[in-house]
Amino acid sequence: MKNTVFSQKIYPFLLAAYRWYLLTPERSLDTAYQAAIKIKDIEDKHFNGNKIDSKFTMHSSSVMDYFQGDLQKLLKTVQMRLTEFKASRWFANESKQKAALKLGIEYTNSAVILEKLEFIDQVTSKYTDNDIEPTYEDGNLQTVTLPTDLVNSQSFISKTSNQTNKNIKKGKTNTTGILPRSIFNTITRLQVELDPESEQDVVQNFRKAQQRSIISIRFILLLIIVPLLTHQLSKVLIVGPLVEHFRDEKKVEIFLNGEMEEEGLLTLQRFEERIKFEALISNAPPLEAEELETKLKEKAEEVKEEFRREGNNAIKNVFADIFAVITFTILLLVSKSSIAVLKDFFDNVVYGLSDSAKAFIIILFTDVFVGFHSPHGWEVLLEGISRHWGLPANRDFIFLFIATFPVILDTIFKYWIFRYLNRISPSAVATYHNMNE
Repeated sequence: MKNTVFSQKIYPFLLAAYRWYLLTPERSLDTAYQAAIKIKDIEDKHFNGNKIDSKFTMHSSSVMDYFQGDLQKLLKTVQMRLTEFKASRWFANESKQKAALKLGIEYTNSAVILEKLEFIDQVTSKYTDNDIEPTYEDGNLQTVTLPTDLVNSQSFISKTSNQTNKNIKKGKTNTTGILPRSIFNTITRLQVELDPESEQDVVQNFRKAQQRSIISIRFILLLIIVPLLTHQLSKVLIVGPLVEHFRDEKKVEIFLNGEMEEEGLLTLQRFEERIKFEALISNAPPLEAEELETKLKEKAEEVKEEFRREGNNAIKNVFADIFAVITFTILLLVSKSSIAVLKDFFDNVVYGLSDSAKAFIIILFTDVFVGFHSPHGWEVLLEGISRHWGLPANRDFIFLFIATFPVILDTIFKYWIFRYLNRISPSAVATYHNMNE
């Protein structure tokens, strides 16, 4: 009875595990082959079939960092899976191959294996130790390397295990040298200046910077112009006719909220007072009640038509703004590469400024948005947005917003200065504190 239970429950599990073990070489080789295919796809799509290097493209540094990160992961996958392929094939002796045939497992033809290994060699042979930079994972330095002499797959597999032992994880204590870094930087700069090909590199870097600036400015204009055009066109061609059609003058209210009604009443009262005042200062005979009532009715019709148009315009603005926001979001989603170029452009512009210029911009920005006089600006802005959408200006909400949002914004600025700017440009932070005192 116990043997029957064992055969029904345990044996299928052991059989599946044994099948997985026998298929390990083929599975490892397929994983390495797929990684090599991905590297080849990146080369064909973005580098015209050349190796993944800045010499063969006009991409910015941020885009190149993105491709280099993918390259390092894929090359590491190739290295690890080929090592696993070698080790598993060493254990797959003749007896295990016969056992696999009994279980119905057929190994891939040797010609197919050699073809995959040759393809992997052709892709990875372009990349040497100098082409792959170290990457940090979980605070530790993970070095990804490939041997330079990838003549055949057997030599590649035999060298990967030795190369892995040579890769030493480096920490922050190993980055400190005997001499100051400025000396090495000066020597490197002199080598670049004496290099006969340095002029070509300068021209190439200038062209990259020029291309980055053109793409960034064009993308900024695109983010501004396209949503504005969408807002205006949708308001005139789509939203406007629908609102005019469904918002009947006789059935809907003229005023969208109480504030608009109070404003219309105040306009009519001022008109009546102005008529009486003009009659008094001109020594004219007083207007009769019927004549005064007629003029008030004419003015009331004008006020009615004015606020009806304003209400229709507010409703149109709501839907037109929705179309503009959708368009802006779509632009951001389909322009990830342009966003990376734009980020690199802003980094070069902002961090390329002098310390005094950085401090001046920070003080100007913080004083406008989180300074002592900023509540008045926020109040005008919120009231303008409320009127734009035909909403009543809730004073309690405005005061609560002014009491909380600038404080949160000020905290974010201080954290950015402490966390990032203090590390990148401490002299700019010192200048900022001196100017702010």
